[in-house]
Amino acid sequence: MSYYEEIRELIQHVPATIIDWAIERKRGKPPTQAFSEFLTNREQGDWAENLILQAINALSTKFVAVQYGKSENIIAGEPGFEEFYEQYQDELETIGKRPDILLFSKDVYSEAWGYNISNFSKEQLDEIVPLAKAGIEVRSSAFLVEEYAQFMEQRKAELTERVLQLKVNLLDNYQDILSQKTGWIESLNAITTETIGVLEIKDAPGWRGSEELKAASDIIKEMNSALKELKKRDFLSITPKVEDLKVVFKWIETYDVPHYYFQVFFDKVYGISFHKILELISTPELEGNKYFIGDEDSKNQNKWTVKIDYKEGQKVAFKVDMPDHNSVTRKLGRGRLLFHVRFNGGTAYLDVNNLRSTLGINENEF
Repeated sequence: MSYYEEIRELIQHVPATIIDWAIERKRGKPPTQAFSEFLTNREQGDWAENLILQAINALSTKFVAVQYGKSENIIAGEPGFEEFYEQYQDELETIGKRPDILLFSKDVYSEAWGYNISNFSKEQLDEIVPLAKAGIEVRSSAFLVEEYAQFMEQRKAELTERVLQLKVNLLDNYQDILSQKTGWIESLNAITTETIGVLEIKDAPGWRGSEELKAASDIIKEMNSALKELKKRDFLSITPKVEDLKVVFKWIETYDVPHYYFQVFFDKVYGISFHKILELISTPELEGNKYFIGDEDSKNQNKWTVKIDYKEGQKVAFKVDMPDHNSVTRKLGRGRLLFHVRFNGGTAYLDVNNLRSTLGINENEF
C-alpha cells in the first residue's frame, strides 16, 4: 500500500464533525491591504523555515533540504498581488498546498537544481517532487517552550492548592448546612489531587436562605471557577487549520510524498507526521486531552483549527539560539508605511535520533 493509499484509508475514520471531506474548500478572496502584524508573522515564518533548512543541510551527509513553498515577497496593496494570489488559489485547487521544504536523498537529487525549486515550472516539479523523501510544513510560534511549561506547572499547582483549601473550608465550617443539600458532602469528598483535573462540581444555585448558605454558595462558585481554569488547554500546540489539512491531502494525492509538520519555537523544535495528526483526530476520546478543536468560525467548518499538544510530536531540535531582530520599514502606495520586525541568524541543534524517527529514516541513512 502506498503512502497516499494509507492516508486515504485513514481519513475515512476522521469524524465528519471535525473534517467533512465532502465540503469543498472555499476559494479565498485576496486581501485588500497588508498590516504590520502580518509582515512580522511572515518574517518569523521565513526565519523558521530557513532555520530548519540550514540545520538539516549542515548536519546530514546523505540528504538535502530545499525550499519548495512559495517565496514571493509581494504583499496586498502592491502591483501584481491580486494576480499572484489568484494563481496561488489555482494551484491549491490543482495540486494542493505545497509544504515549505522538501527533503531529498542526495542519490536522487541533482545539484544543478540548487537549494530553491519554488519557482520551477509545474512540468519540472512534476518530475522532481515525487523523488522527495518528505515534505515539511514549517510553523512558527512566538513562545519559549520551557518557560511556558514552567509557568503552566506553577499555575496548576496554585489552582490545585486553592481548590483543596476551599474544600477544607467548606467541610470544616459549613458541613452542617451542606449535609442538608443532597450530594454536596459526597461531591466535596470526591475532590482529590488525582481527580481535580477532571472532576465537575455542580453549581451552587445561588443560595440566599441564610448568611451561612450565601457564604457557602460564594465559596463553591470560587471553587468552580478554579476547577474550570484547571481544565483549560494548558499546552502549546501545533495548529493546522481544517482547510489546510484538506489541501495537504490534495498535495499527497498529487505526489504521494509523506508529509510532516515542524513547529518552531524560540528554544526548541517539534515534529509530527500528517499521518499521526489524522490518527489523533480520529480518536474522539483524545479530544480535550491531546487535542482541541478551536471554533474560530462556528458557521464555517473549514475555518476550524486543530490544536494538537506539541508533545504528541517529537523534539527534533533540543535547542534553538535566539535570532537577532531589527525593525524594517516597507513603503506602499499613497505613501503608506508599514513597520515590522525582521529576524536574522539563530541556529537549531537537531536531535538526530528523533529527527530520523519522525521522518522514518533508518539510522545509517541520514
